[in-house]
Amino acid sequence: MTSNLRRPIFFKSNRVTRVYTGGKLFSEFFGDSSEDGRFPEEWVASYVKAMNGEGTKEKDGVSLIVENGVEGQYFDDFIKENKEAALGGRDEFGVLVKLLDSAIRLPVQAHPDTAYSRVHFNSDYGKAEMWLVLATRENAKIHFGFNSKVTIEQFKAAEDLSETNPAAMEELLNEVPVKSGDVFFIPAKMVHAIGYGCLILEVQEPTDFTIQPENWCGEYHLNEYEKYLGLDRDVAMGCFNFDVYGDEAIKMGKRIPRVYVDTPTIKSEVLVGLAETTCFSVLRHRVTGGILEGIHVPAVCVVTDGEGTIECDGYSRKISKGDYFFMPHCIGGDCRIVADGSLELVECLPSGLLKAE
Repeated sequence: MTSNLRRPIFFKSNRVTRVYTGGKLFSEFFGDSSEDGRFPEEWVASYVKAMNGEGTKEKDGVSLIVENGVEGQYFDDFIKENKEAALGGRDEFGVLVKLLDSAIRLPVQAHPDTAYSRVHFNSDYGKAEMWLVLATRENAKIHFGFNSKVTIEQFKAAEDLSETNPAAMEELLNEVPVKSGDVFFIPAKMVHAIGYGCLILEVQEPTDFTIQPENWCGEYHLNEYEKYLGLDRDVAMGCFNFDVYGDEAIKMGKRIPRVYVDTPTIKSEVLVGLAETTCFSVLRHRVTGGILEGIHVPAVCVVTDGEGTIECDGYSRKISKGDYFFMPHCIGGDCRIVADGSLELVECLPSGLLKAE
């Protein structure tokens, strides 16, 4: 399996269960028969294990490599055995990419920063993240930042009230309508909740640390582990930033893509880069009747529209909307993508790979 590492690495579909429902919009993106259910997330080229509590399978969330239609290694094992070829001089890739579709609002939540994770999760990673909205249902929205000054006591009271009033915590947050193409950056400790009707490409630090102190998600009642990840309630509340709210929070979250290449055949943009975080970078390329060269390595790439061919070191493969792959470090710069008409590709890069904008 994967005897020649100087080529992109493709994977088996990797759906992960969550407390919310969704997935129907996967059908158009991936071209399959997806319907709404308890598997609303596709973890993309993932070496990260999902934290789903008791009953979690050993490799839940970890992607399985597929070559020529044959299933091979799990991606985490592959990286360990081929670390230099896959990552170059890196200790690990440092990025987790997901696609998710929300049929209902997710629980009100926040993710830790690095300092919090080191103390409470024995991890050097927090969970800053970004969202690229790919498609929506009617009246799609997100909830981002507190809408006014909220104290921790008021937040706890809203959590208690959410047992009988499922909207109690949502009412504390800004409501933001969204459309296809919108980009958001969610810093660690920012309160948020993806709302109804969003198909999102999410790029984040490589953890599954989520504090979501709400009692209900639709008809599903969250247990204590799902709310606090085994932490004491007061400790878990330390994962939320109560100092940013209102319009300031919305301005912090909504990002405008920054164009750095603009030719008749290629338009390349920084969606999230050094201006937002040093944890990862996300680039988008729109190729029209042309050839995209200089793809970064290592990187996770997702084809978000169109079709074309990826070529490198004598290797050639057709790619189209919904395909994703990992670009190992050993490929170097010897790879190009030829668009068939038009193609849109999102590159998800680890820290330090984007040197400047």
